[in-house]
Amino acid sequence: MIGIIDYGIGNIGSLTNAFRFLDIPCIYSGDQKKLSECDRLILPGVGAFQPAMDVLTTLKLDRFIQNWAMDGKHLLGICLGMQLLLSESEENGLTSGLNIIPGKVIPIKGGSRKIHIGWNQVKPVGDHSIVPSKGYAYFVHSYASKPANKTHIAAQTKYGELFASVIQKGSVIGVQFHPEKSQDYGMDILRRFSVEPF
Repeated sequence: MIGIIDYGIGNIGSLTNAFRFLDIPCIYSGDQKKLSECDRLILPGVGAFQPAMDVLTTLKLDRFIQNWAMDGKHLLGICLGMQLLLSESEENGLTSGLNIIPGKVIPIKGGSRKIHIGWNQVKPVGDHSIVPSKGYAYFVHSYASKPANKTHIAAQTKYGELFASVIQKGSVIGVQFHPEKSQDYGMDILRRFSVEPF
């Protein structure tokens, strides 16, 4: 069972529809007891870093997610959810993140616009079971993740400068794009996350 963390910020409908299409059971909930019964969790997110962290902290989901990751359980962060996995963000002032993957979130540099929106290529760095090949995915973001350890970069995308479009540390993985909106390429990533023993 896949658990989608419901904290009022994220494309819950799109994700549940994607898993329904893949015929993979999932629930969305903010209840820690229900989420604890799941095999793998997804942290979605759209919007700004600080308000999202404020909500997670208020609901006491921040510690729950950190403990889940510390226990070696599978976790996928999507878009803002990926950024929240890092130590801190420079968006609207310095804000602490979940600190599951060391690093910071910084503004995108060198792009033609401040916001990176639309389809772009994802290129794996090394061998990864969840993102095994390059392909095109759908992005909407103006900040990018910069892991402190380059070995945590699983894939990169170029928009102005190269940025980490997929990060991974053990059983925790983050994707900057929206797999649920990335057609076959994104659906394959969601399927692999649900079944692969990474």
